Amino acid sequence: MPDPKKLRSRITTDGLDRVPHRAFMRGQGLDDDAISRPMICVVSTQSETSPCNMGLRDQAMHAYRGVQEAGGTPRESTTISVSDGLSMNHQGMKASLMSRELIADSVELLMRGHAYDGIIGYGGCDKNLPAMIMGMVRMNAPSVFIYGGSTLPGMYKGKVISILDTYEGAGAVMTGDLSQEELDEMERAAMPTVGSCPGQFTANTMGMVAEVLGITPLGTALIPAVYSQRAAVGRKAGHIVMDILEKGGPLPRDLVTRKSLENACAIIAATGGSTNAGMHLCAIANEAGIPFTMDDVGAVFERTPLIGNLRPGGQYYALDVHRLGGVPMIVKELIASGHMHGDTLTLTGETLEEATRDAPAPDGDAIRPVSNAIDSSGGVIVIKGSLAPEGAFIKVAGLKRRVHEGPARVFDSEEEAMAVIRKRGYGEGDVLIIRNEGPKGGPGMREMLGPTAVIYGQGMGEKVALVTDGRFSGATRGMCIGYLSPEAGAGGPLALVETGDPIRIDTTEGVRAIDLLVDEATLAQRRAALAERPPRKLAGAMEKYANAVQSAYYGAITHSGSAEWPFEEPDNG
Repeated sequence: MPDPKKLRSRITTDGLDRVPHRAFMRGQGLDDDAISRPMICVVSTQSETSPCNMGLRDQAMHAYRGVQEAGGTPRESTTISVSDGLSMNHQGMKASLMSRELIADSVELLMRGHAYDGIIGYGGCDKNLPAMIMGMVRMNAPSVFIYGGSTLPGMYKGKVISILDTYEGAGAVMTGDLSQEELDEMERAAMPTVGSCPGQFTANTMGMVAEVLGITPLGTALIPAVYSQRAAVGRKAGHIVMDILEKGGPLPRDLVTRKSLENACAIIAATGGSTNAGMHLCAIANEAGIPFTMDDVGAVFERTPLIGNLRPGGQYYALDVHRLGGVPMIVKELIASGHMHGDTLTLTGETLEEATRDAPAPDGDAIRPVSNAIDSSGGVIVIKGSLAPEGAFIKVAGLKRRVHEGPARVFDSEEEAMAVIRKRGYGEGDVLIIRNEGPKGGPGMREMLGPTAVIYGQGMGEKVALVTDGRFSGATRGMCIGYLSPEAGAGGPLALVETGDPIRIDTTEGVRAIDLLVDEATLAQRRAALAERPPRKLAGAMEKYANAVQSAYYGAITHSGSAEWPFEEPDNG
């Protein structure tokens, strides 16, 4: 057991003037023994907002028992989660990225307000994974993060499917390539259990990232949500957080370093992961006080080979990778090839190289050896140019056409674009521009899986390009460029584009460019004539967010980073 005098929770339990505090604890059913032990917060995003979060409380209760077994007093709590799946393609999506900040803030306030000694956090959907990690790094208390795992893939007419097939199926119905009856059957088969989306979308990508950062036990992220193994994972998490508390580390900021952030970038690139993950890493780095931008992310993406044949760009699912050896298998291969740092720390105090030494070799199909990589650079890249001076992300895993040039078709919102896309009112070669959807301009930086999936379902996936200052889902595929920085709402070049302007996109190695082919004199005239957007009455969370949020280039962060936790020792006299 750690020295009681060094426990943060002693400020709430020790001393004459803490009688009321102890009375509150007794009202919770705690006795003298429980009050004397370290207080560990077990927090999850359990809710009925999505299948991603519905099983988290059951998992968290195993961690609760693990804390008790290891001599601590666990305290259960929950926080919100906004489902990307249910908020997609309408105004509710503006709440998704905002929820990342709110969840991180709620972890901070929970820890500050109650002075807990450690935290075990469970997340199960796109934004609450990075959010939990951000809150942990901000507080720098003994921490263990557990990703709740993905759903089992569905089965339709003998074919394995996922939620992505239903998005793209809607577009196929619009073109007559799929019947409404068939889509109805797919809808009922696509998500057979609780858990997150099963492909290499944002949730599974961030689960891998958490393992590589060292804040999650290795080999746990890709275990499906409904597997009984998760009970043992939870109990182990309870023991690990108590062990960290006793030893004094490693703490989150011992784990989240520039090297481990580069490792996390490498796992995204190597597996063709979500473009969202690159932005989330910048935000996690900010919590540790480490300057880490889209440029830093892009540099690692460029030097990391793509070895994961995973959906949406490839064929396989998280379940397949779990059966083959999980994240340690990929990490071991990337360390051996020099694409990852092996000397970063994990929760147990072992280095990443030590912890993955016994992992199996890649199978050669779902995960290839580096010597037979799918591509010499990552499945996600950063491109820059006159249309994106700070940069933009695109997922190139599975992309067949690497160059696109065509006329702009400008829309000032996702709704405007969808009205045209549904009617197929666009042409082959077009560059569909959806602007004013950035972090500040939205506000909230909506994902564009709705438009991109419908375009793909209509058979136009690589025949047009879609460019936005909003985000893309990890399930997005095709010539889709997002996170354009600076955004239109902050005066970026995207605000100057007019319908018909020629745009060239070149994602080939050594180029990585996105350019507006309009002369500077014309752009200067447009800039001078650019009317300010009329003021919007936002209020509430959206107003606070729009006033605080920074560019996607920095991770769409809302504070200066590296918070401290000042507190006074209690007077035990």
